[in-house]
Order: sequence, then C-alpha cells, then structure tokens
Amino acid sequence: MNTVRNDIRNVAIIAHVDHGKTTLVDALLRQSGNFRDNQVQDTMLDSNPLERERGITILAKNVAINYTDPITNQIVKINLIDTPGHADFGGEVERVLSMADGVFLLVDAAEGPMPQTRFVLKKAFQHELRPIVVINKIDRHDARADAVLNEVFDLFVELGADDETLDFPVIYASGRAGTASWKLDQPGTNIIPVFEAVIKHIPAPHGDAEKSLQIRISSIQYNDYVGRIGVGRIYNGRIKNAQQITVIKRDGSAVKTKVQQLQVFDGLGRKNAEDVAAGDIVALIGLDSVDIGDSICDFLNPQPLEVTEIEPPTLVMMFSVNDSPFAGKEGKYVTSRNLRERLNKELESNVALKVEETDNKDAFKVSGRGLLHLGILIENMRREGYELSIAKPQVIMRKTADGGVAEPIEYLVVDVPEKNMGGVMEIVGNRKGELVRMDNRQGQVHLEFTIPARGLIGLRTRMLTATQGTAVMHHNFHEYAAARGEVPGRGNGVMISMTGGKVNAFALNNLQERGSMFVEPTDEVYEGQIVAENARDSDMVVNPTTAKKLTNMRTTSSDENIILKPARKMTLEQALEYIEEDELVEVTPNSIRLRKEFLSENERKKAGKKKPAEFVEA
Repeated sequence: MNTVRNDIRNVAIIAHVDHGKTTLVDALLRQSGNFRDNQVQDTMLDSNPLERERGITILAKNVAINYTDPITNQIVKINLIDTPGHADFGGEVERVLSMADGVFLLVDAAEGPMPQTRFVLKKAFQHELRPIVVINKIDRHDARADAVLNEVFDLFVELGADDETLDFPVIYASGRAGTASWKLDQPGTNIIPVFEAVIKHIPAPHGDAEKSLQIRISSIQYNDYVGRIGVGRIYNGRIKNAQQITVIKRDGSAVKTKVQQLQVFDGLGRKNAEDVAAGDIVALIGLDSVDIGDSICDFLNPQPLEVTEIEPPTLVMMFSVNDSPFAGKEGKYVTSRNLRERLNKELESNVALKVEETDNKDAFKVSGRGLLHLGILIENMRREGYELSIAKPQVIMRKTADGGVAEPIEYLVVDVPEKNMGGVMEIVGNRKGELVRMDNRQGQVHLEFTIPARGLIGLRTRMLTATQGTAVMHHNFHEYAAARGEVPGRGNGVMISMTGGKVNAFALNNLQERGSMFVEPTDEVYEGQIVAENARDSDMVVNPTTAKKLTNMRTTSSDENIILKPARKMTLEQALEYIEEDELVEVTPNSIRLRKEFLSENERKKAGKKKPAEFVEA
C-alpha cells in the first residue's frame, strides 16, 4: 500500500553560482537547535579544500536536520541536499534531484535569474519537483526584490510551468544575517520561515514499504576503511542491515551481494540503522561494485528503476604522459598506467565525465561539461602527485540528420559598467556571438548573448583586460545549432627557449621590451618551453639563459641597474585557455609550464603549422 511519510522531507537547494546556497544552509544548521555553536563553521558543507579556496560548491552534499513542527509537535527529519551552482557541474545537480520531492530556488535580490538558474529550474521541472522561491541577499544596497520576483515569474512561464506551479510561495531572506520573512516590508528576525515553508509546501515522500525493494544510487562516497559507500533514496520496499540484495547496473547486468552496513543521515554525518523504509535517503556500505545510476533491488525479485540520462559532454581535452625534460622531478605518478588508473577511478563518481583510449598508448581523450569541470579534475590530480601534459581544449561537434555539422551554443550573460560596454560588444561579436537582450540597471549594462562554445575559450581573460577587470560573465549550455564559422585564435605569438638552463636577469632585461615574460630569474627552463608572449603575431626563438660577459673594463653604462617587470603567472584555467593547437600545458605538483608540442625548432619546422582538430560525434 502506497503510504505518505509525514515524518520526512527531502529538499534540494538549487541556484546560480554565488547566490548564497551554502550560506543559507549554514543559517539553517545554526538555528535548527541540532548543533552547538562551535560545530557549525562558515560554508560548513564546502569541506573540499578546492571548494574553500575558490568559494564554490563542486560536489553535492547531504545533511539532515530534525525540526519540530510547532502545529503538530511532530519531529520532522529534513534531508537537505546542497548542490553546485556552476554550469560545469550540472551533472551533479541532475543526479541528486532524483532524491528530492521539492526544491528551494535561490535567486540573488540584485542579479536576478542567471543562466544556471534557468538550467537548474528546467531540471527541477523535468523531475516534477515543487519549487519554493527564496529571494536571497535582500540586505544588498542594490537589491531590487520586486523586479527580480517578476523576472522569476517570467522565467517560470518561459519554461512552461503549469498554473499550480506558477502559484509558488516566495520567501525574502538574507542567508548571511540568518533572517527570512514571508513579506518584504516586514524584516525577519530568524530563519524559521524557511523551515515553515519546507513543512507546508514540500510534499512528503511516498512509497510502498511492502513492495519489492527499489533504490537508485545518486552519489558515491569513499572511505579508506570501508571502501565505496552508495547513497540513494528508497522509492519502494524496505532495507535491513546485512540484507542480501541485487545490484542492477546501467547496462542491465545483475550482481548479487550483501549490505555490510546500513546508515541514514543524521546532522552533519551518518548513523547506523537496522531497518529503513521507503521515502528516506540511505547510505549502503560494503557494496564493491556499486556505481552512480545503479538500482538496488530485492535479492529474489529484482525490479530495477529507469536509468536517468545525463546530458553529454561538450568539451574534450587530450591528457598525455609528461615527456618534457623535467618529467619525474616533482611528481610521484608519471606513467600512462598511473594516468589510466586515476581517470578510471574518477569515472566511478564523476558521471558527466567520459574517458576514451587513443591510438597513442600514452594519451587519453577526456570529455567533460566545460573548462572548469576538467580544470578541477586536473587540479586534484596535480595535488595528488600526478604529472601530465594537456592539449588545447576542443568543443565536441555533432553530425546533423542532413549531413551537416552542429556545434554547442552557450548562453552568455555579461554585467559591465556602461562606459566599458563597447569593448564587450566588440570582443563577443568577433567570436560570432549574437546579442539577445540588453538592459540598463543603475549604470550597469546587462547583456545576454548566444555564442559558440569555441568562442568562450580564452574569452574571460580578454574581456577582463578590455574592461579593466569590471566585467562579470556567466555562461551555460543553450543548444546545438549550425556551426557559425571561424573563431579567431590568439592574436600574439610566443617566445620559445632555444636551450635549457637557469633564466638570467640580464637576458630577461633585453627580452622584456619585446613582450610580457612568464618566467623569473633563476627559474629552470628547457628547450621548447614557452617563456614569454611576443608583442607581434609570430613565434620567436630566444635564449633566456644568456649571462653578461665578464670584462675588466668598467663603464657607467655596462653596470646599469636591471629593473624587471613582474612575470605573468597563469592559473591552470588561464593556461588552458591561452595555448594554441601546437602547444601543451605541462602540469606537475609544483609547476604549471607552457611548452611547444615539438621541443626542438627543427621538429617544429618539419611538422608545420598544426590544423585545428575537430571532434565530431555521430
């Protein structure tokens, strides 16, 4: 019999990047009464070091709060799922939404709906989830809550919401201050209205505890002592500790196994459970072969759930073994076997990633959702002690039914001061972008474009340079459409070292007039390494290790003081955006270097200028 679990609510928090999801969860944890003050820190759920450094959520996380309903005095367990806001981690959002019955849609009171707001809301509608709109950061000086509410309503209509969904509840909140209220003109004193909204508007989970067991694994956690931990929601049936089960894989194959340990979410962690019924979210420990998307079913009568489809990758990079003269000096894992094992391990938990072998045994074709998605993987690998070389990112084209080629088009949103608007329009126009909408908001111009994904590679750096660092841009996958023609590459050539050795200040002093340097005095370089950007559009071979010739003649000019400009240091994402077809980024635990694919000048001349590689999927 299908029963409703009024003692549980499963709710996901979705929003655009930096609209305050994790900060709102902090406020809910602090005011729930479940934790001591010293247990909850700022951005508590951003536990990954990379998440704390960059201030973004990368992995979806679960937390459980016990809340006493003041009307019925019943204790309700609220399973909160914090999701990433960046478009590149959309795969995380897609798979965890299947665990929820409703969503909080957070929208910044000043910025309004952004590209990722549209993406996550569309996914919520596909899962038929009931949204509660939270207009966050109402304490901002440039907040425009009423106008933002109208924009949210327009977005709902645009995405085809029905009349019942359009009658959504609205909460006005400040996650940082820990306050929320139902009315904008009545400031809140605490976060309780958010809890009230969960109890009142999020549907209670339902399922039949007497039916055959059905659980979909939505995320994988790992522990050094117990191995892989599968997390998922029970749709039907019940599961007991040490129960025999059948794991139905995505390809339909079945594996018989046993649950070694059963846990449910409790506060910031998990606790052991003996018996859990339909509607709750569980963690299954001791299943060796479990992967994301698998169905956990009854041992004798397995009835798998439908496999959830994840949107395909749009960007591809070639990961290869580091073969530079400095290979193995800094890293611990340098062989193709190490690289293969690490990428296969990543596939187990990263559903939006795709790894393929190539004709070259030392290289792998890795596809992902975007530059940040793959950049985070590379950054994690270098911190773990891996060395590798990365080729220029390429977008994945598709063949159309009529034999043509379609490319991924992204929806780009740029906020920029009015005086810098011309530079943005010129740069985006050169990269085949088309203006869709333009608004003026108190001296700031809000521009919306459709632009080929190819045009986004290297766009952020150029746009920040053209607008003196004032432009704020966000983008999201929009559609596949007919290819828009050639997109211009890097305008400048590079300076390439002709020899190995230590960089000398005397040599850099002569070279810095011809471009901007990437290396500093005493840095070690090798033949074929890129040491600077040339002011002209051609490559130039230089010797950055030239020392000043010693002489016994002394003049005022020969002993002049050398004043060098600071070297331009690139982050991993900037380096990946900067390189061209015949160049590689060498990534090691301590260094990010740019180099030519062929290190010697003779080899480069023989190879000639490399044509852009095209990755086309049928």
